[in-house]
Amino acid sequence: MGLRILKTPVRAPQANAFCERVIGTIRRECLDFMIPMSEWHVRPILREWVGHYNRGRSHASLGPGIPEGSIVAPVVRESNGRSVPARCRVAAMPILSGLHHEYRLERHAA
Repeated sequence: MGLRILKTPVRAPQANAFCERVIGTIRRECLDFMIPMSEWHVRPILREWVGHYNRGRSHASLGPGIPEGSIVAPVVRESNGRSVPARCRVAAMPILSGLHHEYRLERHAA
């Protein structure tokens, strides 16, 4: 598989923290819910999940934001109590066969 061992630098306890965080997130949010059969099965799963992670999933350090930004402006609560603008609806797009979902506003015919 082309793997090689990288040793952690001396006196650098945080050097491995980023890798541990990403690997833990991948395991908890993706691979704990799937049974990959081979390396070639894991690759498309991770490709789809990484796209979702960077484009459609909010990150705690960014508040409600996502890393690559949103193409939809934030929804502001209107005076009549609606949170979704008129003639729009919330559409859900399933990720990884419904394990996760990305939500967006779509215009619908009146």
